[in-house]
Amino acid sequence: MRNFKNKPTAVCIIGPTGSGKSALALNLASHFDLEIISVDSAQIYRGLDVGTAKPSSEEQRLVKHHLIDIIDPTEHYSAAEFCRDATRQIIEISSQGKLPLLVGGTMLYYKSLRDGISNLPDRDETIRAELERDALEIGWPKVHQELSRVDPQSASRINPNDSQRIQRALEVFRLTGRSLTELFEEHIDAERPFDLIDIALIPNDRSRLHKSIQNRFEKMLEMGFVEEVRKLRETWPLNKQLPAMRSVGYRQSWEFLDGEIDEKELLTKGVAATRQLAKRQITWLRKLEPSNIIDPFSHHLAGITKEIIEKLKPTEWNA
Repeated sequence: MRNFKNKPTAVCIIGPTGSGKSALALNLASHFDLEIISVDSAQIYRGLDVGTAKPSSEEQRLVKHHLIDIIDPTEHYSAAEFCRDATRQIIEISSQGKLPLLVGGTMLYYKSLRDGISNLPDRDETIRAELERDALEIGWPKVHQELSRVDPQSASRINPNDSQRIQRALEVFRLTGRSLTELFEEHIDAERPFDLIDIALIPNDRSRLHKSIQNRFEKMLEMGFVEEVRKLRETWPLNKQLPAMRSVGYRQSWEFLDGEIDEKELLTKGVAATRQLAKRQITWLRKLEPSNIIDPFSHHLAGITKEIIEKLKPTEWNA
């Protein structure tokens, strides 16, 4: 879809895990000629299906999805790569006269696409190995304290146990002598080649979200989540430090398969970790100040869909 400036217009539905983004997106597909672009850093991996609530084959047949199953679980994928791939998809979908609908909960991907991303240095395996050794000796929370000294703003956003993001932030500092915060703030982005209408799903009643998360994780276990992780470990040369296996739920399933926790702890820890993720996602969203906010539990699905359709009627955009 194009606006009066002849730039593609994309819609982004962003929200915490368990807020009903995928169901909403599929419902919107009955009202708009659209294709979905995933904004999910776990659904990019082949084989991570149950634990990521990846759209089923039937759902993907009904509505075309992009940026799902694009890399192996042994590989890495950056926010910069997401911006490149998502921008290409937005332009291609729009050129077909369809609406590009971005859907997901990876806030770094969303922020990078919306606000642009600076030119950061490539991965450095030597520095990463040094940080891994430090973490083995003192633990990631202690490594996080180092990040607090050199980049307090990034440290305030990153959980002390989020090894992937701690590692990247310190890697950038050691390579450049400058913090991620500095590099992002000085970044001057070229004009974005598309317009973005963002719709954030932020629940007013957090207990409703917690219940949704509990039900969702229990259903995943019933659907064979642990067997999925077992199969992944048998198929790929994985380790629990890979980004794919750091995903919520996969970490806990790995611990269960290693005999570190029992079945009851798997459920308890998995739900707790998912709730913590949702809390961080909501914090990110509020700081990003999206232009449209909807409580996903304020109406039934049809009511939420109608509310979004009403929001997608600016005069400069033709649905």
